[in-house]
Amino acid sequence: MTRQPLAGLRVVECASFVAGPTGGLTLAQLGADVIRIDPVGGGSDFQRWPVAPTGESYYWTSLNKGKRSVAIDLRSAEGKELVTALVTAPGPEQGILVDNVVGRRWMAYDTLAARRADLVHVRVQGYPDGRPAVDYTVNAEVGLPGITGREEGGAPVNHVLPAWDYITGLSVSTAVLAALRERDRTGTGAFVELALSDVALAGVANLGWLSEAAVRGRDRPRHGNHVYGSFGVDFTCSDGARVMVVALTEGQWAALCSVTKTGEVFSALETALDADLTQEADRYRLRETIAAVLRPWFAGRDYTQVAGELDAARVLWGRYQGMADVAAAHAANPVPLLADVELPAAEPSRGAVGAITARSPLRWDGEYGAPGEAPRLGQHTAAVLAEVLGLGDAEIGRLVDSGVISPPSPAGAEVTGATGATGATGATG
Repeated sequence: MTRQPLAGLRVVECASFVAGPTGGLTLAQLGADVIRIDPVGGGSDFQRWPVAPTGESYYWTSLNKGKRSVAIDLRSAEGKELVTALVTAPGPEQGILVDNVVGRRWMAYDTLAARRADLVHVRVQGYPDGRPAVDYTVNAEVGLPGITGREEGGAPVNHVLPAWDYITGLSVSTAVLAALRERDRTGTGAFVELALSDVALAGVANLGWLSEAAVRGRDRPRHGNHVYGSFGVDFTCSDGARVMVVALTEGQWAALCSVTKTGEVFSALETALDADLTQEADRYRLRETIAAVLRPWFAGRDYTQVAGELDAARVLWGRYQGMADVAAAHAANPVPLLADVELPAAEPSRGAVGAITARSPLRWDGEYGAPGEAPRLGQHTAAVLAEVLGLGDAEIGRLVDSGVISPPSPAGAEVTGATGATGATGATG
């Protein structure tokens, strides 16, 4: 049975793009009832790429799986009141809001706390002063593109993975749980602000990179695929396959020397160059020389032979693959973390769309949990308003007719997320 440690907890999410929704997804996959609120018709991230051939966003549906989707006209007075009521609904496991909105006075903490004093409100920002930012802009500002890429330098190299968004999202879930722990002990609410720029700046500072740059008076140089401060680089096998080999520890270095039978060569180099290659610093200093010695070993073997020998010697390594390769490998031999799901089409007549998504990487008693079902935009609006606010069919019908909420889902379409019962506004990533 799937563990649901947060079962019973209800969180309202009014956040778009990556950071806030990742926080909500993390809580939902742990069993929380996460109610995602979007504008009627969808927010700015509703059709964000990548998209399926039929137009549905793999991105939106996957980041919001396991949540209940509510679509409300956020500009109307009635719509604002509905959202406010959902956020401040009574009960010991309610009164929790995750958002990244800017400039909506009616969703400010003090306004909402006037309705529920013990409100837990976690707000994702771009900058601490409220200015907008996204992962790719803050990454540029903390200096990473300047030390990424080929050794000869040139233009800055942006990363593809929105890493700061993901770290911010996980920090959102941490903030929610920490604030709830405080509320359980003291009965007080909390307003926690989390800026993407702060997360990025803290990340590089905590790795010691800013201290190093301050002492050196300049950025560290680019090293292509070499691991900074140790030994690690890519090699090409005889059949063109590429592998990444890393030797961080003395044991890993010894294993690499043993399998490649280069121990004597490196011993001679140590004597000639006054080095001790059991030390990371010397392996890093002589990285090009080490790589040159090792390349013929890899070039003389195809990938299958390289993989077998490296594994047998317990060398730390990995193969370079394309995402299509990863997807094909999963199709041939399903990966337990991944799940093949059907994403509901925006229009039921178009049928479902197959997709690969992920379960929570947290394993409870050795088991991954369920991934959670992907919602259709606004699918749970009527059910949530009836359940949380006690609205009857007539009132819900009136709200639909006036355009304040989205129409009810087609018959049989109301689904509960696999991780529990189960918004998109301003963006930061």
